[in-house]
Amino acid sequence: MTKIALFGAYGHTARFVAAELLERGFTPVLSGRDAAKLAAAYPGMDTRVASVDDPASLDQAIAGTAAVINCAGPFAETTPPLVEAALRAGIHYLDVTGETLVAINTFDTYQDDPRVKEAGIVVAPVMAFYGALGDLLATAAIGDWPSADEISIAVALDSWHPTKGTLLAGKRRAGRRVVFTDGHLRVLAPDVASPTGTWTFPEPFGRQEVVGEFSTTDVITISRHLETPRVNAFLNTAPLRDLSDPDTKGPRAADDSGRSDQVFLVEVAVRRGDEERRASARGRDIYAFTAPIVVEAVGRILEGDASGVVTAGEIFDAKDFLRSLPLDELTLG
Repeated sequence: MTKIALFGAYGHTARFVAAELLERGFTPVLSGRDAAKLAAAYPGMDTRVASVDDPASLDQAIAGTAAVINCAGPFAETTPPLVEAALRAGIHYLDVTGETLVAINTFDTYQDDPRVKEAGIVVAPVMAFYGALGDLLATAAIGDWPSADEISIAVALDSWHPTKGTLLAGKRRAGRRVVFTDGHLRVLAPDVASPTGTWTFPEPFGRQEVVGEFSTTDVITISRHLETPRVNAFLNTAPLRDLSDPDTKGPRAADDSGRSDQVFLVEVAVRRGDEERRASARGRDIYAFTAPIVVEAVGRILEGDASGVVTAGEIFDAKDFLRSLPLDELTLG
């Protein structure tokens, strides 16, 4: 069976990814810097201790694998060493970061690096709930239009009990928001107020109060390959109370798989003149849902012959990929 390296394997999201790899018939090679945590999480499995400060240990951790999935934050520290290790090994690199500034840096650093093409590998940052799902929906919605006047993505969550990694990523962002306007990505300072408004989602959410200029990696992935001067991003306000709760205990398992009962809905609206196209997806648990996205991506990359630095919407047949995911509801216009 094909071996896939999973770095940061004992993290919350990574455990879903490991289970998904096994379910899809891959052999996960489980890696991280803490030997005790690896052994406790994966008794009897192939575990390899590695640190981003030790390139030789990373080389050993991914030896004999076809791809590496990076689930370890802070991604600003883990992404560059792991991409470099993937380049040395000639294997594909994917990650699940939701950190906008890290994603921008990864795309900017490697998109014109000739070593990526020479190695014949794919470098695919943000292959996760944030960064991939909205990008795929936008790509499906725009369809045969060569361009759009604007693309809007709106996310609704019925709750958000964030992981420790999510909270730390928010602290590292320090209030800075990434927006795409007038054809350019810009980073807004923390003192720039977020606009507010409403968005009418499909059921079960309906009309919701939202904040605009929500700093999500979808803004980055969509703007990389779809022709539009503006990408708007919105989040309903209800989960923000959970996100700012100092006593949050993180996601709470609601079934044997470890998934929470959190409900998400992502809707994309693509406008060209007076015409509008929409696509939406509803499912459960944004952390658990990252697993089928990134593992489906690994499988398709291994079956294809693509190389380069890519987003999900850029490299895959968006509608076909979306239909492969375990969504409760999918509407493609």
